[in-house]
Amino acid sequence: MLDNKQKPQVLHTEVVAESRLFKVESLHLKFSNGVERVYERMRNSGRGSVMLVPLLDENTILLIREYSAGTHSYELGFPKGLIDPGENAMEAGNRELMEEIGYGAKQLTPLKQVSLAPGYFGSRMDILLAQDLYPEQREGDEPEPLDVVPWPLDQIDQLMARPDFSEARSICGLFLLQDWLNKKE
Repeated sequence: MLDNKQKPQVLHTEVVAESRLFKVESLHLKFSNGVERVYERMRNSGRGSVMLVPLLDENTILLIREYSAGTHSYELGFPKGLIDPGENAMEAGNRELMEEIGYGAKQLTPLKQVSLAPGYFGSRMDILLAQDLYPEQREGDEPEPLDVVPWPLDQIDQLMARPDFSEARSICGLFLLQDWLNKKE
């Protein structure tokens, strides 16, 4: 049983750094036991994000290989992106699929909403299973074409062993897919 602890009292907040993508906020808190601490967090933009686990058929998932600036490398992972103003997670998910892998989905199933790094980042991501895919390409915002990589479900162990499949969100999506498949059987 989870206990309902009292949240700390916010004594003061201040934006201490800002870039085109992020705002870093200093958060002065007072806990119920009287202890005061200053935390830093990246402020949530208010826009969520989505990641799609696309099933091309009952035996194949689709991955993308794209450049990742944080690691300065090309990584394998699932299609993902921000939810645009006026979109819900399902609409954004279908748009991202069309932009990144050239397919739309007739069926999108929510698998889980996850927090990315709750200790310092307030953002959440909806992970969706995409099924009944049909070809449809839309222009996206990627600086170069993405490689679409079909991957057989019976070779998941080989995927997990690859050094270029290391992003925690994609690994989470893969485990959520396996759980969904197990419950389906």
